Amino acid sequence: MHSASVPGSMQSVGGRLPREGEGRGRRTAGALTKEPRLETAAPRDTTNAFTFICDDHRPPLQQKMIVRARVVVTMDGPPIENGAVRVRGERIIEVGNFSELTSGTDEIIDLGDRILLPGLINAHCHLDYACLRGKIAPPQSFADWIRAINGEKAKLSAEDYVASINQGFAKAKQFGTTTIANLTAFPELIAQVQEPIRTWWFAELIDVRQRLQNSTALSSHVSRRNEIVDRALESLKTTDRIGLAPHAPFTASANLYRCCADIAEGDNFLLTTHLAESREEMQMFRDANGPLYEFLKEIGRDMSDCGRTTPLQAFVRTLQPSRRDPSVRAGPAESLGMTRPWIVAHLNELTESDFDLLAKIPQKFSIVHCPRSHAYFGHSDFQFERLSELGFNICLGTDSLASNDDLSLFAEMRMFHDQFRVQPQKVLEMVTINPACALEQRDELGKIRANFLADIIALPFIKSTNVLETILNFVGKVPWIMLHGEMT
Repeated sequence: MHSASVPGSMQSVGGRLPREGEGRGRRTAGALTKEPRLETAAPRDTTNAFTFICDDHRPPLQQKMIVRARVVVTMDGPPIENGAVRVRGERIIEVGNFSELTSGTDEIIDLGDRILLPGLINAHCHLDYACLRGKIAPPQSFADWIRAINGEKAKLSAEDYVASINQGFAKAKQFGTTTIANLTAFPELIAQVQEPIRTWWFAELIDVRQRLQNSTALSSHVSRRNEIVDRALESLKTTDRIGLAPHAPFTASANLYRCCADIAEGDNFLLTTHLAESREEMQMFRDANGPLYEFLKEIGRDMSDCGRTTPLQAFVRTLQPSRRDPSVRAGPAESLGMTRPWIVAHLNELTESDFDLLAKIPQKFSIVHCPRSHAYFGHSDFQFERLSELGFNICLGTDSLASNDDLSLFAEMRMFHDQFRVQPQKVLEMVTINPACALEQRDELGKIRANFLADIIALPFIKSTNVLETILNFVGKVPWIMLHGEMT
């Protein structure tokens, strides 16, 4: 579930940030946990020229080192037995059999009976709400959950949010996540956070109370819309990896979506949104009724865009250039509003007409499925097979701890594999190669390959007929992590 709260107290970017000292919630410790060290074994097939080092001897940043393991799963070909990875600085220099990578100038880190694989990438998460784990029971309706999370958020101060984000980072990292796409309702807090893993920050934007009330309100609404986006962009200046996240069609106006799309196209930013997640969202847009419809109507949302459409159709229609400037003659991709790639979370509620529309989109966006959050809400079945056949890039995410037990992508992979019975290779791609593509990092992340960034994790080796099944079945904290070419 998308864990941003909706309506009620929400203003500007994602909501008014409580002033220092506000909030009655219990403080959550923000200190990052130290990762357990891995006891190293004696190096194999080495010569006297090699220097063996253990985890507490870390080579200088630009010094070469070779990391050896029982198996290296590169995601760029078959697993390599007695494999090794040469690293210099933050980059992978060479990958292959350990005996073929020997060199007198390299320091050797022998991990013994371990499996090396790329660090995992969480394509959709809300670290703002790590402190809400176990606070909200599975709801009877989607609207009820919105009310519940709004109630919990009312207890939190700015200090609570910073602590929650830090806590979430630590939890994600301990499960082998080295890159995360994090949506935050409070981008102004980013400067106060020391991110321990590679992070793409998406400013989550909501303007449900500023939606158009009638056609004569256009000019004032555009001004308000720009203020929201401009404030978010100012906060995002403190980090390099950024994106914009208009929350969802039921909480973000068409003008807000268009503004984000225009900025992303001009400045090459990433875009993400929640879409077609719940049955109530479908009821709202298609039938103009249901709990979500009534809730939003009560708080003053203009509901004139509801009835005779679907969430997907409303999203695509919003982005069509022809609706933004009648003088623009759109090409095939532009006519469907896909001038920049989107990362779309959920996409559970789809009609046959939606699938017809998806088949026509030439630039297939990325879709993030969050299996355990999905089960928490009891959403309609995710249409993995049909979406895959249409060529969409399917990724996995955890969503937030307001609708999940932990931030383990291994647990997400297991649930997905149990439900869809696809090959373990394909499941592992959904937390490595596929999200790297979604983040436009296909030549940097998601594989153990020469010239890629050295974000690598190691798991215990268990003898089995399929090393990829061993990876999917891993439970617990990841014992060894390399990030930016450094062991952490």
